[in-house]
Amino acid sequence: MICYTLGYFVNIRDFIMLFKRSILSSVDYILLALLLISPLVAADKKPPNILLAIGDDISWKHFGCYGSDFIKTPHFDALAKQGVKFMNAYCSAPGCSPSRAALLTGRHIWEIEEAGTHASNFPAHLTVYTEELEKSGYFTGYTGKPWSPGNYAINGRKQNPAGPAYNKRKVKQDELPGKGMSRSNYAANFEDFIKANSDNKPFCFWFGAHEAHRKFEYKSGVKNGKKLKDAIVPGFLPDNEVIRHDMMDYAIEIEYFDKHLGDMISFLKEIGEYDNTVIIVTADNGMAFPRAKANNYEYGVRMPLIISWPQSVPGDRTVTDFVSLIDLAPTFMEIAGSNVPEIMSGKSLMPQLKSQESGLLDASRSYALTGRERHTHAREENFTYPIRAMHTARFNYIRNLKPERSPVGIELKDVDGCPTHEYMTQNRADQLSKIAYGQRPKEELYDKINDPYCLNNLASNPEYRPLMDDMWKQIQEDLKEAGDPRFCGYGDIWESYPRYSFTRKYPGFNKSKCYNPEYVKRALKQMKAAGIKNDAYESRAKKF
Repeated sequence: MICYTLGYFVNIRDFIMLFKRSILSSVDYILLALLLISPLVAADKKPPNILLAIGDDISWKHFGCYGSDFIKTPHFDALAKQGVKFMNAYCSAPGCSPSRAALLTGRHIWEIEEAGTHASNFPAHLTVYTEELEKSGYFTGYTGKPWSPGNYAINGRKQNPAGPAYNKRKVKQDELPGKGMSRSNYAANFEDFIKANSDNKPFCFWFGAHEAHRKFEYKSGVKNGKKLKDAIVPGFLPDNEVIRHDMMDYAIEIEYFDKHLGDMISFLKEIGEYDNTVIIVTADNGMAFPRAKANNYEYGVRMPLIISWPQSVPGDRTVTDFVSLIDLAPTFMEIAGSNVPEIMSGKSLMPQLKSQESGLLDASRSYALTGRERHTHAREENFTYPIRAMHTARFNYIRNLKPERSPVGIELKDVDGCPTHEYMTQNRADQLSKIAYGQRPKEELYDKINDPYCLNNLASNPEYRPLMDDMWKQIQEDLKEAGDPRFCGYGDIWESYPRYSFTRKYPGFNKSKCYNPEYVKRALKQMKAAGIKNDAYESRAKKF
């Protein structure tokens, strides 16, 4: 029998010429044809598509596959069954634009300058995975909510960091389950995106559902068939009719997100792209309720994360490694067969995806770090409320870096307005309201196995002092290495960054779209003392 090695033939002409010169048995011919065709097919095979579905303000507990009985998410659950469900995924920050910026750049909020705070600008030099994939031949776009809020254009970016927009198709208002929902027809816009891909390139699409961002139509959950008795109220919130309605209104927003992803999946199957599409489902930060969103407790920063890739990833697995949403950018680069930019500090999840196993797969992934700075204009001088936190399998350690400041701000404006917030502010004497809105100590430590709602602060217990010292030491080491201004001697730079959304008439600096000149001076002085030079920041600060 004649043997042929892969790669011997460069084209069909070589095969024909050899065939004319040779007398082959039928078995030889078949083997030759298979060996010839296989590398040609592999060479012509399109790289995998990437579909990221990112919800707005959704905590990890609120998908069916994460244990929710009152929120029905059949499409998310089906993806979890055939893919990988991550149990310990964390966003970088509990607010929309900084969390999304971290995901796009593959870097934590303390590494991405102005983009690391809410509603600021997005420096043009920051590398984002969408633009890197475009260079590799991918067709990119988004529908719904991209990187937002903030101003990306002011620094010279030509498009949103999430890609070009596909938002023309709308749903009629009376077809929406609730009045507060977006009219964007996400699934139809996705179809428009696919049709625009005339060269049939591999695609990377950002489906940014506006749901479940406030405001919700009050009692829309019951209007859509939900029963108050079925609601599960987290233990950090009062359990009464008002809050149960609010939870059910939240539930139908998530279900609407699930429905549109289901429609997209059906379309992918129709066009034959489903098996070659990596689908990722997550959210930017936790639920928009007191002590959740804008907070570094579990319901503020712990995210659902499901990754399905029918063609290549062994399914029906649950992974307990601690991962961050900043790990998605390098994962996408590796999926595409592109080099991961060295500047990305996230680590690819491909080892977890390619494994056949469940549970803890990488012992070094034993914790995640999160943080926050400014979420809204809620304090004098437009001050931030800075936090850095560590999350392990058992403990959450939270360091409030400016504990003299109010965590909820003037008039409690650092909490999203909602019926739950209104009820709790009207009952400030209740213990849960005191915990949600009261001043916080420098250190917080919670045993989340025995205290899943983070209500019993163990930081004052001397038994836990060695543990907290170790955790704080690790945080400092990691953040100094990452160049966090708070740990490198120029923390005042965070107070200088502009806010492009509205501001309030609070004391001190309160101008929108401007850097705080006093804190620019302080930051530059601190940077000079630390031997740090950032001409780009200085130029932006002077310009605006």
